[in-house]
Amino acid sequence: MGEQHDPGLINRVTRGTLALVLAGGQGTRLHELTEWRAKPAVPFGGKFRIIDFVLSNCVNSGVRRIGVITQYKAHSLIRHLVRGWSNFRDELGEFMQVLPASQRVGGAWYQGTADAVYQNLDIIRAQRPGYVLVLGGDHVYKMDYTPMLLGHIEREADCTVACIEVPVEEAAGTYGVAVVDAEDRIIGFEEKPANPTPVPGRPGICLASMGNYAFNTRFLYERLIADADDPRSTKDFGRDLIPHCVSRYRVHAHRFQGRGGGTYWRDVGTLDSYWKANMELVSVVPPLNLYDHEWPILTDQAQLPPAKFVFDDDDGRRGEAIDSMVSGGCIISGGSLRRSLLFSNVRVNEYARVEDTVVLPDVSIGPRCDIHRAILDRGCVIEAGTVIGRDREADKARNFRVTDDGVTLVTPDMLGQALHHHR
Repeated sequence: MGEQHDPGLINRVTRGTLALVLAGGQGTRLHELTEWRAKPAVPFGGKFRIIDFVLSNCVNSGVRRIGVITQYKAHSLIRHLVRGWSNFRDELGEFMQVLPASQRVGGAWYQGTADAVYQNLDIIRAQRPGYVLVLGGDHVYKMDYTPMLLGHIEREADCTVACIEVPVEEAAGTYGVAVVDAEDRIIGFEEKPANPTPVPGRPGICLASMGNYAFNTRFLYERLIADADDPRSTKDFGRDLIPHCVSRYRVHAHRFQGRGGGTYWRDVGTLDSYWKANMELVSVVPPLNLYDHEWPILTDQAQLPPAKFVFDDDDGRRGEAIDSMVSGGCIISGGSLRRSLLFSNVRVNEYARVEDTVVLPDVSIGPRCDIHRAILDRGCVIEAGTVIGRDREADKARNFRVTDDGVTLVTPDMLGQALHHHR
């Protein structure tokens, strides 16, 4: 869509847009993986954090005025943002600002997603944006926000909701669903319905809200103030503000098209979905292309040596990785990886076998370990001979968390290893 418009118009629209990233999510369904970090700060894809994807989308879309709204256990998230996202040019009007919960209105913490934006209205007003993007900070996807903004302007919408086409049975009880007419104007909004309303003419497909919105700035001010004054509201965009607007104002759906025409979008909100999304990346042709030089995913880049693989002995003491991704600083010292993803500074020692496993940074796997279908949290030290993922009951007896799909989560706390909990 962007190719059909004057580049000067696109530049004016994107430069005049303020993006607010909602990054205060607790991520309770990730259990111990978010015990000491916010969900947007959870590592993903070998070297990134989840929040890097929405921030990269903003930068690659030309939206370079960004506020990140934080709340829950935000230390590692803020540290990551400061280290990796502080290279904007203030003299060009660019910035990434962290907006932590600070009891700015009425002495209260953020009560919901709408309240989080409402409590920062003075900061938004000071920037005088033409349009405001409100974006979730805890999903993995690649999206150019320019077509959404241009469509919002062309339709003279008050609010535009980014939606993704999903099968009706998949959306049932899971997503907020937009009910649209033939022109994709939203005429109803269903919050996690048991029987979602399908798209006109497509009985098996419905439009699920991605939690991303474009607003006319003045309209957003008015609706946030009205929502804050409503004692019945839970102060949430999806539950309150958007459904209220649908029946009274011009609200349109923008159908998501990812880079290359695909519709890759992952919630990664459960341990099983998180493990699966990481495992997809080691396939021959993964659904998410991390090697797209035209749409780079940016992050805090640690200065690390290359990954190293050593030993090739006849008795099987061999450093090797098959169908795997291995990040910088790793040493595979006589161990074997299959279908696994290793973050930085991981050590796999001799005769260890690691299969179908996500290994977060700074993990040490001892000699002769056997690790299968697991998530090893940052800093774990796995002692020699440890077996994980082969026997559910044995894993549960050691206080590891085993999911319904048989993925085993291991954290330093479960191993009795006290680390700095700010990680």
